[in-house]
Amino acid sequence: MIRLQNVSKRYPDSGEAISQINLQIDYGELLFLTGPSGSGKSTLLKIIALITAPTRGLLYFDERNVTHLGRNSIAQYRSRMGLVFQDHRLLNDRTVYENVALPLRINGFRRQEIPGRVRAALDKVSLLHKEKSLPMALSGGEQQRVGIARAIVHKPILLLADEPTGNLDPQLSGEIMNLFMQFNQVGVATLIASHDINLIQSYHKRTLQLTAGRLRDAAVDGQVTAVSS
Repeated sequence: MIRLQNVSKRYPDSGEAISQINLQIDYGELLFLTGPSGSGKSTLLKIIALITAPTRGLLYFDERNVTHLGRNSIAQYRSRMGLVFQDHRLLNDRTVYENVALPLRINGFRRQEIPGRVRAALDKVSLLHKEKSLPMALSGGEQQRVGIARAIVHKPILLLADEPTGNLDPQLSGEIMNLFMQFNQVGVATLIASHDINLIQSYHKRTLQLTAGRLRDAAVDGQVTAVSS
């Protein structure tokens, strides 16, 4: 599905964030991305989502080079993925329902389709009863679940999650991670960035390790199997 070829990103004020990344994500795959703060995890996710462009290298989707898409094409490309952030990025002046409906409205879904999709997404994260609430009335775990509902409401084929459990206690972290597992079981490819090594290891999935912008691809047992050049 996704292939990065010799991808690097340099920021003028802070130098190279990631260097010579080679990575392939297959349809329906679930994998983790880990590494210390500042290792380049967020940058790598932003490049895959074309929120930022690589300084060097190529990004492919379905073997099509999408590295330098125009604005309209980027919007179309991004409409096939869901993005989950650590800080939720919910609109506090909109209800839970309106927050989840927003990507459908932006992507031009028919008005009559929206209620059913929104309520189905909220039901999947067990928050249908909160649809009329404002985000500030919810707990941190509930706000994160609203963010996940918003990410999956348009039925993406790829989920990118940047530290989705970073602000949650261990029990809530496990609940959020299990939601991602459920989506993956129905065929949604999922890449989750997290620094929580113990949580990641409990799922026995392919894990990518970033250190100072360099990528190592580890097997599920933690043994390093490949190192980017």
